[in-house]
Amino acid sequence: MDLSRHQFVFLSACETAVSDFKMPNKVIHLAAGLQFARVKNIIGTLWTVNNSTVQCLVEAFYKKFCGDGKMNPKGAAQVLYQVVHSLTHNKDMPLDQHIVFMHIGV
Repeated sequence: MDLSRHQFVFLSACETAVSDFKMPNKVIHLAAGLQFARVKNIIGTLWTVNNSTVQCLVEAFYKKFCGDGKMNPKGAAQVLYQVVHSLTHNKDMPLDQHIVFMHIGV
């Protein structure tokens, strides 16, 4: 499947960038599958994510990512970094929830 016309995917469900630990030689997970299908930028999760974390991070991400009315997929990694860094001051959010999202791609 060729998804190369798609520049960006944000996977906010739990464990979208984790493979099956029972089969370590099979490292394909949803985010990697999208990368192999030639999606250029993917954001996925490494473990279970709280609903409050998803809401807070995704709102902040898209506000910054599309703030000027345009989406720049090449800036996804930098925007994710900035948003995660800005949330480090939120003492109500557990540390594992600060670092649950990861970027794969360009």
